[in-house]
Amino acid sequence: MKIAKEIFARIWAFWGLVTFIVTFSIIFIPSMFSHFYKDEKKGQDYFIRISKVWMSFWLFLVGCNVKIKGKENFKKGENYVVIFNHNAFLDVPLSAPFVPGGNKTIAKDSFSKIPIFKWFYKRGGVLVNRKNERSRIKGYEEMRMVLASGMHMSIYPEGTRNRTSEPLKAFYDGAFKLAVDAKKDIIPTIIIGTKKAMPIEKTFYFLPTKLTMHFLPPISSAQIETKALKEKVFETMKDFYQKNV
Repeated sequence: MKIAKEIFARIWAFWGLVTFIVTFSIIFIPSMFSHFYKDEKKGQDYFIRISKVWMSFWLFLVGCNVKIKGKENFKKGENYVVIFNHNAFLDVPLSAPFVPGGNKTIAKDSFSKIPIFKWFYKRGGVLVNRKNERSRIKGYEEMRMVLASGMHMSIYPEGTRNRTSEPLKAFYDGAFKLAVDAKKDIIPTIIIGTKKAMPIEKTFYFLPTKLTMHFLPPISSAQIETKALKEKVFETMKDFYQKNV
């Protein structure tokens, strides 16, 4: 039974890759129409809507039903720093498209070298080379501009996928400093199911899995220091994760 599951997971990973490429090729040109908008926010709103259609269809094809909970925590006319836990590669295409409204994601600049996909990737993210101080500074300023334009900024404060046995890895300060500086509240977000769908210890392995994304109530960045805000958000997300996984 275990061997059969391993074989199936590899076959399903191949199916997932093929369908990802095929569906991407279909939505790529429509997604690039977002550049025709003179208003950056409206262009990004359109881009996210196209991305959501793509991801909803692709997740259906790979048997990953997704439920989004807590969208009511986004108040109309407000934008936020939205932070996610990070357990698998699947978190990345899942997260931003289902955030209500236009948003950009902090992203590794290394993926921007992939032919064709790089244009889509650049449109959806603020690209940063974490090993380069100048790139980090530039990225931080770009994220402030994203928030100033009325869009949400999506961030994984763990930095990389969680390889520990703990619910969350220790958070970096960046997302919380950004929230304090930009005077934007944080919406903590917990993704459940991707760890099972794509176990981090396995290579080229994918299982159809029920996925859930929970947007938790916003946490104010007003009158609080970066460290205290980080600790408050961490404990909120850890507590929710432990009670729901």
